Amino acid sequence: MIIGIIGGLSAESSAKYYSWLNREVYERSGGKFYPKILLSSVDFEEFVALKKAGDWDSQAALLCAEAERLEKAGAQLIILATNTMHKMADQIIASISVPFLHLADATAERIVASGQKCTGLLGTIYTMEEDFYKSRLEEKGLEVVVPEAEDRKIVNDIIYDELVKGVSSDTARLEYQRIIKTLQQKGAQGIILGCTEINMAVDKTTTPLSIYDTTLIHVEETAKLAAVTSI
Repeated sequence: MIIGIIGGLSAESSAKYYSWLNREVYERSGGKFYPKILLSSVDFEEFVALKKAGDWDSQAALLCAEAERLEKAGAQLIILATNTMHKMADQIIASISVPFLHLADATAERIVASGQKCTGLLGTIYTMEEDFYKSRLEEKGLEVVVPEAEDRKIVNDIIYDELVKGVSSDTARLEYQRIIKTLQQKGAQGIILGCTEINMAVDKTTTPLSIYDTTLIHVEETAKLAAVTSI
């Protein structure tokens, strides 16, 4: 199986996907092979500008074009290495004929398997406030709680001001720790790291709650599909 990754949103996220996917497939195959990967990396700043302008149609068109290129290049499975841009997942799926593994679906299945019902969600403003992500979790019977408006802004600003640039300050880690405690008070049994870079600032030492690292979950589920096939 050849895995196609739409990356560049951000470079930090793409690097983790590439590295972790190689490790996971190698381990799951019993050390027999590494995955064949096609990585298409877009211009992150172009997408940031389009988000600020509220132009989601242009972002969807760009992502669909990348998915189509990957399929034409031989990709047999395509994943999108970012949470927020799954807002355009339906358009991407419609533009290709090969399977697309949805990050939120993989995460929801993992949480359901754990037996937990209520989870806190951290991510960009778009992921926390809009329904494109939360609804896929709720369809699996999960309750999703998000921070209050002021804290949502803090979570979002840390992502764009620090994490996507490879920076994780002590202040950021403390803020996330505080916000996670407020989600726990709302009933959250676990925390979804709904942005591929948040694992730079949140880990098992940050909270006693279960942590659902969407990057790791997405990689593991992709590796399961790849490791059963001699690549």
